Amino acid sequence: MTLKYVLAAMLLSQAIAIPAQTTASKPAAPPPPLLSHEVHADRSVTFRFNDDTAKHVELNLEGLAKPMPMVKGEGGTWSYTTESLAPEIYYYYFLVDGVPRIDRENHRIAENLVFPASSVLVVKGETPQPWEETDVPHGTLHTHRFTSKIALGLPANQEEVVIYTPPGYDPHAAKPYPVLYLMHGFSGVAEGWTNDQRANFILDNLLAAGKIKPMVVVMPLGYGDWTLVENDFPWNDAAAAAAVLDHNTQLFMSMLTGEIMPVAESAYNIARGREGRAIAGLSMGGLESLEIGLLNPDKFAWIGGFSSGVGYLDYEHQFAALDPKTADLKLLWIACGTEDGLIEPNRKMIAFLKAKGMPVTQVETPGLHVSLVWRDNLIHFAPLLFQK
Repeated sequence: MTLKYVLAAMLLSQAIAIPAQTTASKPAAPPPPLLSHEVHADRSVTFRFNDDTAKHVELNLEGLAKPMPMVKGEGGTWSYTTESLAPEIYYYYFLVDGVPRIDRENHRIAENLVFPASSVLVVKGETPQPWEETDVPHGTLHTHRFTSKIALGLPANQEEVVIYTPPGYDPHAAKPYPVLYLMHGFSGVAEGWTNDQRANFILDNLLAAGKIKPMVVVMPLGYGDWTLVENDFPWNDAAAAAAVLDHNTQLFMSMLTGEIMPVAESAYNIARGREGRAIAGLSMGGLESLEIGLLNPDKFAWIGGFSSGVGYLDYEHQFAALDPKTADLKLLWIACGTEDGLIEPNRKMIAFLKAKGMPVTQVETPGLHVSLVWRDNLIHFAPLLFQK
């Protein structure tokens, strides 16, 4: 055999021995992220939640009277599309076989001390809304903590107070700034008015528009007894609930007047007389504000309650000695949503106050017991304060 044929045989055997190379298959592309909250051009919103094992999924959306059933589609994705929504900040969560679940694709979360955490949806309008951060001068938020000798059970006995100072605040101004003491609701925290209601941006925008007086706003942690949020609240026992809330309010009233107000007045150039002080709040904070304000007209000339929990207030006894002449209020403003379960208790208390000759400004707006109502309340209440 010639060398030529030997080399050819060797090459042939190597070709047979070496397996043919194959192109490696590419890994499958991951599925696209779920578009869990899609705002459409008409401001309707499609919500989606993926769970192929769930039997029943509902959307709990702030502003709707009840959770809405979602429809299961391909791949186990549940969906629901709303009607056109008003420009607002909405809180929502999903009920998956009865269990609250946040939107896993939405990193904006609103939390509180008692109820399930909610996801946050912003529906923008054609023009900036009063609660939006806009290109105007902004105030400053300050956080203060002190040891309370009055409140019971606070973590480390520390009371927290968030204070808003308006843009251009001058600690040495000849005339002290008027001050609004603003209370959160049950299960809320000191940052509730700024985190949930965007109160600081509301005030910035109202001030830039010339609609309010420059004011300092003091927002405390509104619990006289911390066990109010640690224990199961007796919602189904009206007498027990009233006793628990009254105990909390009495302690908080002592803390507000004896500790919080002195702390604020020592740190800020704010009014120390009744005509430069206002007090207001929402829900439980509205109950606190109305009770504290009406029992202390020597300290507050401006009082507001938003969706106040006055059904638990024994106002006929508490305010038996209330006299419109000695109270001499500049403003008593009580508001509630017409679909709120507290509308009737508020109407009854207003009727009681009017029968005593108190000059009540009664405000009723469409809405449930929700932040949408309370933001609107602040937008309309703040411009009335400290006006001649």
